[in-house]
Amino acid sequence: MDYTTSFTVKQSPEAVFGAINNPRGWWSEAIKGTTDKVGGVFNYRYKDVHRCEIKVTDLTPGKRVEWLVLDNYFSFTKSGSEWKGTRMVFEISKQRDKTKVRFTHIGLVPKCECYGICADSWGHYIGESLKDLIIGGDGGPQLVRPMESQDYTTSFTVDRSPEEAFAAINNVRGWWEGEIEGWTDRVGSVFTYQYGELHKSRQRVTELVTGKRVVWLVTEGGPRFVNDKNEWTGTVVIFDITRKGGRTQVRFAHKGLIPKLECYDSCTDAWGSIIRDSLLNLIATGKGLGK
Repeated sequence: MDYTTSFTVKQSPEAVFGAINNPRGWWSEAIKGTTDKVGGVFNYRYKDVHRCEIKVTDLTPGKRVEWLVLDNYFSFTKSGSEWKGTRMVFEISKQRDKTKVRFTHIGLVPKCECYGICADSWGHYIGESLKDLIIGGDGGPQLVRPMESQDYTTSFTVDRSPEEAFAAINNVRGWWEGEIEGWTDRVGSVFTYQYGELHKSRQRVTELVTGKRVVWLVTEGGPRFVNDKNEWTGTVVIFDITRKGGRTQVRFAHKGLIPKLECYDSCTDAWGSIIRDSLLNLIATGKGLGK
């Protein structure tokens, strides 16, 4: 019952192999070390939440890549070393005119405390980011920025048109769970968002470019559970929509939502679920978590 996922692309096995060996292009720009030589060791780190040391144990061009986790730390599990000794295996095979990639994390099983979070993360980084890197040359890895400009960002790809993604984003009630008052799909319009006693903010729609871009300016408010009830005031919410490799990518950025803010951890967790689950599902299936 090891975690596994797979996808197919039109690119060659050799192109797929090259992309897998560039984890900075699909997993994290912060990876340090050697990722493309047998015996090479590299380190992955995400804030103070997760870090691991990985050794490359097998590289068979166009066919197979295998990594061994030498050491690991999670801040959110009782056993922070759950990944230690596990293996990540990428199997590449030609199926008629397409190439199939099967990823298996041997040792990542449902009884692991981290399983749910790790499975969701791998689903994104393998099924979306790596696939996008192979198809269009541009993945969605964790980004490295100077501290003063570490605005929160996340992204996903979907098999729908840019125009469908644009329409769904503007249907804010369909994906942002809470009470919304006002127009959300007209430049210059102002709408309020409230979620119980936890959050209240006012947004002005400042830019709408059909099939390409949506921008809001937060004119007032933010989370209500922090000392400064106006942490979001003056921040900017941006949705950039692009066509890549036959799919549509939505890149979300909340400019001004940075690590020094008291609400940062809670807000980034919430945005991650709202954007990559609710909005994605609304675009893909017509049903988000909103009203």
